[in-house]
Amino acid sequence: MSEAGGGRGCGSSVPQRAPWSLVAATAALCLLSATSVWTAGAAPMSREEKQKLGNQVLEMFDHAYGNYMEHAYPADELMPLTCRGRVRGQEPSRGDVDDALGKFSLTLIDSLDTLVVLNKTKEFEDAVRKVLRDVNLDNDVVVSVFETNIRVLGGLLGGHSLAIMLKEKGEYMQWYSDELLQMAKQLGYKLLPAFNTTSGLPYPRINLKFGVRKPEARTGTETDTCTACAGTLILEFAALSRFTGATIFEEYARKALDFLWEKRQRSSNLVGVTINIHTGDWVRKDSGVGAGIDSYYEYLLKAYVLLGDDSFLERFNTHYDAIMRYISQPPLLLDVHIHKPMLNARTWMDALLAFFPGLQVLKGDIRPAIETHEMLYQVIKKHNFLPEAFTTDFRVHWAQHPLRPEFAESTYFLYKATGDPYYLEVGKTLIENLNKYARVPCGFAAMKDVRTGSHEDRMDSFFLAEMFKYLYLLFADKEDIIFDIEDYIFTTEAHLLPLWLSTTNQRISKKNTTSEYTELDDSNFDWTCPNTQILFPNDPLYAQSIREPLKNVVDRSCPRGIIRVEESFRSGAKPPLRARDFMATNPEHLEILKKMGVSLIHLKDGRVQLVQHAIQAASSIDAEDGLRFMQEMIELSSQQQKEQQLPPRAVQIVSHPFFGRVVLTAGPAQFGLDLSKHKETRGFVASSKPYNGCSELTNPEAVMGKIALIQRGQCMFAEKARNIQNAGAIGGIVIDDNEGSSSDTAPLFQMAGDGKDTDDIKIPMLFLFSKEGSIILDAIREYEEVEVLLSDKAKDRDPEMENEEPSSENDSQNQSAEQIASSSQEVDLVDQESPEGSSLTSHPESLSPADTDNAASIPPSEQNSNPTENHETTSLDGECTDLDNQLQEQSETEEDSNPNVSWGKKVQPIDSILADWNEDIEAFEMMEKDEL
Repeated sequence: MSEAGGGRGCGSSVPQRAPWSLVAATAALCLLSATSVWTAGAAPMSREEKQKLGNQVLEMFDHAYGNYMEHAYPADELMPLTCRGRVRGQEPSRGDVDDALGKFSLTLIDSLDTLVVLNKTKEFEDAVRKVLRDVNLDNDVVVSVFETNIRVLGGLLGGHSLAIMLKEKGEYMQWYSDELLQMAKQLGYKLLPAFNTTSGLPYPRINLKFGVRKPEARTGTETDTCTACAGTLILEFAALSRFTGATIFEEYARKALDFLWEKRQRSSNLVGVTINIHTGDWVRKDSGVGAGIDSYYEYLLKAYVLLGDDSFLERFNTHYDAIMRYISQPPLLLDVHIHKPMLNARTWMDALLAFFPGLQVLKGDIRPAIETHEMLYQVIKKHNFLPEAFTTDFRVHWAQHPLRPEFAESTYFLYKATGDPYYLEVGKTLIENLNKYARVPCGFAAMKDVRTGSHEDRMDSFFLAEMFKYLYLLFADKEDIIFDIEDYIFTTEAHLLPLWLSTTNQRISKKNTTSEYTELDDSNFDWTCPNTQILFPNDPLYAQSIREPLKNVVDRSCPRGIIRVEESFRSGAKPPLRARDFMATNPEHLEILKKMGVSLIHLKDGRVQLVQHAIQAASSIDAEDGLRFMQEMIELSSQQQKEQQLPPRAVQIVSHPFFGRVVLTAGPAQFGLDLSKHKETRGFVASSKPYNGCSELTNPEAVMGKIALIQRGQCMFAEKARNIQNAGAIGGIVIDDNEGSSSDTAPLFQMAGDGKDTDDIKIPMLFLFSKEGSIILDAIREYEEVEVLLSDKAKDRDPEMENEEPSSENDSQNQSAEQIASSSQEVDLVDQESPEGSSLTSHPESLSPADTDNAASIPPSEQNSNPTENHETTSLDGECTDLDNQLQEQSETEEDSNPNVSWGKKVQPIDSILADWNEDIEAFEMMEKDEL
């Protein structure tokens, strides 16, 4: 999601209407010329090793792209576990995620320019012919305007850009006559009806055949869209206008950007996450650099680079100043409220913000880019991948990882800007993790849960469009690429648009609306290439000195960030009061609460009510501490009230030809062997007779020493467990009897006992839905002997077993891909559920993390003693609290993701609360219910 770089010339000022070569020299593009400064910061990587890693990336791309073309094309995406294509309407709906699918061979179009970057010109020519022959853009399907723009329109324009480049070189694409551009123009006109609103902001969805607001369109009733959805159009739409001469596309995209700029919050210069497309009112008033806003900022800066319009740079700099003032808390980037930006709106961060260090490189702000990137890298080293969301103390909030490329993107740009070989080692780690944990016989599977290592049956098109592009460019030398990458700008989907478009078909009247709404400080804007002596001091260990304090930031689990820790060291002040240490009878604690704006009220029933008024805090820092204290108190209270829940378990097929590549997420049992406290159970599987396991088994010799497969129903789970245990089974897997059930559409639940003492059950028991259990049953029919591993989380694959394969790794993968094409299906992990169907995962109801007035009640039993046992109290010398000891007795895979859990006894804000804060509170409650 960042710019490819230029580096054409440094030091000269850019005039108001600069030629594109000088425009490319601004906005930190010439950072790429400073690469030699950093070479002493880490041990350099040899050219041989870089070539080896580059070739490994090529092989990985071939594995992903080849399996898509063999098993999925012309479908939009590959389902790598079942080795088939994902066709809209033929698979269970995944909600908004499916809005990217339009029955237009999405992965092929999204991969076009990747083929050229990876020097696969013959494959590119074949792919273009397939697109022209097979792709239909007139389908009766409702798609996301945003996703269709960045993936399909961007993919067609990127393919066209490199097709005309190859044609000019004279060897390939000599037959090409702008066919991809004509398809892009056709698609552009199909998207235009979405802009038929009073504000100029587009509807979020459109029917490719019928447009919007028609009965047959099945869309056009939406009122809200995200800021990024409306603000991430200008590059593709302007490029389409510049390529074709049809100015209408650029005009519509500019109007949308102008409206967003006008509606920014004037005192903070921040924008919210979602906005009403008709009224312009902010629906969600939290602001950050992650999901919902991310690429809006990106496209402001890149629109200046591509189009040379000064107003885009002015707007970006204004927003960037606000981001660094309010959102950036190095190394963290935390959402805030647009009206009250000194207070955090969340205690967690989402994975999409990983693009921001790359954008900071383009801006020329290197230090915070290094800091945030290093923090993210430490999270990856802990979990192998970046979770979709994680808390400020680096616990998992949302455990999925759909193979997002944003971190690889920032790694590439930091390496290009610094030349520090440290980032080559980071890229090497990414390659190893992808091959070790995500690679499956039919491609690469998204991670359903980074804690257990379980897979999801999806391989999004952006994985091929972006991940392999950035990883290959990271290790490639200039001579390894058949064209000059610095002549192009990367879109948010990593599609390539030529910089010479800045001087082509300039018919748009550029009205600078920026200065009409704000007084700008020209000293805030960089109109010249950054001075590399300022960006990169002569100390070759500069980057390392920035990274070093962050090396253990994740293990320390310090939620306040390095800056705040350093401040406490310097000032000698005590660390903030933590909820787990609070005692209502401690006078010192009560004085601290008062300083944080927290009032304590003793209720008649013996409970203590805590209410926070941020405006009564001694300072903004104390208000922040008070907010964090309230959030921790809510979490501690709810944790004691809610039913004890068990973490998900893993069923891993370890026999030939799977060798641990297929991991199924399983529901746990409240009885039997606890896999989190004991060694995993490994054995071959066998079906019990009777299959329901409700009576004494008639085939004890078949299940003796094996893991028994049992069907759900007709008796209690504990009874099934006793029957297979008496037959000599070492474990059991219960498969749902509801045919077609799948964790894609239903939450997993843990199996309860029978109300009696279940201590006699000594074997582990796990639960699989019907669709996922069929993977094991089909494998038995195909291979007869199937060995599985029952554990609390997936284990590393057995390399010795893999080496025993009768053929090469690639051959065996292709073979196994064909063998399980009709049987393999990944178990999707979602929130656990009890057998009765009641959810064990709490949802925010009473208090959101960013309520300016917070309230909490504490039972009498908790008022004079610490709410938790075996905890480590906050140190008084400024050290971060070590949360590892606190979590020692909990499973590493526990549901530690949501610090904002439901709390049964909601206390209404006091009557004196300021009326204009009510809508802010409602917005935050809505925010916590949204998904990425």
